[in-house]
Amino acid sequence: MVVLLLAALLCFQLLATGYTATVADGAAEAGAIALVRGRSVDGAVRRALPGWARSRVSVIRLGETVRVRVRPPSLFESISERLAVSSSASARAG
Repeated sequence: MVVLLLAALLCFQLLATGYTATVADGAAEAGAIALVRGRSVDGAVRRALPGWARSRVSVIRLGETVRVRVRPPSLFESISERLAVSSSASARAG
């Protein structure tokens, strides 16, 4: 029974981390678009994220590139920190 519970928790963690990667991709794109339009990158990134992720994100702007790092939900904060995913997007005014 314990093994089954541990397997279920591991599966949940893997799914949560995968979903977080998808969310981070979209948020990075939103930030890059905001950068080109002259709007707040940080605000655009946070609006593109679901509510649970807004307090788990860091945003870095490097020139024309926006880098987003999001920690996935987890039962343990140390695991969440180690499984954090990053995504970046660049955009140029055309």
